[in-house]
Amino acid sequence: MVGGVNHVVVVGAGLAGLRSVEALRARGFSGRITLIGEEPHRPYDRPPLSKAVLAGEVDSTTVDADFDALGVELRPGVVATGLREGVLLTSSGEVPYDGLVIATGAKPIRLPGDGPQHVLRTIDDALALRAQLTPRTRVLIVGAGWIGAEVATAARRAGCEVTVVEAGPSPLAAALGPAGAYTTPWYAEADIKLLLEAKVESVDPGGVTLADGTFVEADVVVSGVGVRPAIGWLEGSGVELGDGVLTDAHLRTTMPGVVAAGDCAAWWSRRFCRRLRVEHWDTALGAPEVAVASLLGEEAVYDPVPYFWSEQFGRMVQYAGHHAGARMVPRGEPSADAKWAVCWLTGPPGEERLAAILTVDRPRDLVQGRRIIEARKRVDPNRLADPEVMLRDCVIG
Repeated sequence: MVGGVNHVVVVGAGLAGLRSVEALRARGFSGRITLIGEEPHRPYDRPPLSKAVLAGEVDSTTVDADFDALGVELRPGVVATGLREGVLLTSSGEVPYDGLVIATGAKPIRLPGDGPQHVLRTIDDALALRAQLTPRTRVLIVGAGWIGAEVATAARRAGCEVTVVEAGPSPLAAALGPAGAYTTPWYAEADIKLLLEAKVESVDPGGVTLADGTFVEADVVVSGVGVRPAIGWLEGSGVELGDGVLTDAHLRTTMPGVVAAGDCAAWWSRRFCRRLRVEHWDTALGAPEVAVASLLGEEAVYDPVPYFWSEQFGRMVQYAGHHAGARMVPRGEPSADAKWAVCWLTGPPGEERLAAILTVDRPRDLVQGRRIIEARKRVDPNRLADPEVMLRDCVIG
């Protein structure tokens, strides 16, 4: 066996968990692997849930994997309940391990109140919500973030009467800051009622009550206000927790023989000099390779340029980087142009570097911008602001 590791247990049977299993075998690990998942389903992709599944295009997003060829014991419907060194506690008993991969993902936040509400995190959530999206049904979505916008898109296409309630000053305010305001007109164009700076006090039968006492009627209420890492089962285990499972740059936790990957992992980024926890498909796809390498005693560092995409209101929205503390530079006139981009820069004059980029139907900008961020190249802010100049031609030196 590799490094004295004979039995690896992977907790979480989503994409990050499955990729961890595949990475183990690809690295020559021939020992026993147990994949434990809370849901009763085989591993599946989550991004299509708010897109293809809600639109009725597919009923399943199961990831193609040959479990027999991988030699993995899949144990669906089993919940992790605790951890002590060398032993995982579950709803079906104790599971000893030599190496452990934590990939339990995140759980959606539910709003207070006694009224029925939908969330969108699992395939079952998506199918249950889709059944409610019928013509003239009054759908109220709480949160104009990425998921809220995608659900609103699907509901409007299904002929629903859609209202979106957002606590912030604009859509995507929490994710993008002022840049989110450029997406505000999309809602009116789609004939969606958008209520901004409106906080929901409770979900009640027949609708929601806002903080100012206003009652907004709805047949279907969807909570799209975010998720929290699924780490409650690790409390008191000795694994250091914060906004997720805290890891070093190698995705190692504070407990020997335990690594973490995916939505639940908050890793130290050498690139951005801060801890990051990124809830996107790209992280679940790429992090397991490093986590497994570290688990097997190899030297590997996880330090990507975070990336994600969203399809909303007929537009492809893509983002790469991390813009906290950076200066926003619009590329052209986002308030007027159909296709636009926003960049974020760090560094003093003459030393500006691209920290992040958001693009709307400008895939070339996204690709070139991501490469510039990865290379840590200096850029010319004036040229960067001109959409007619190729991003790669904005690099200095």
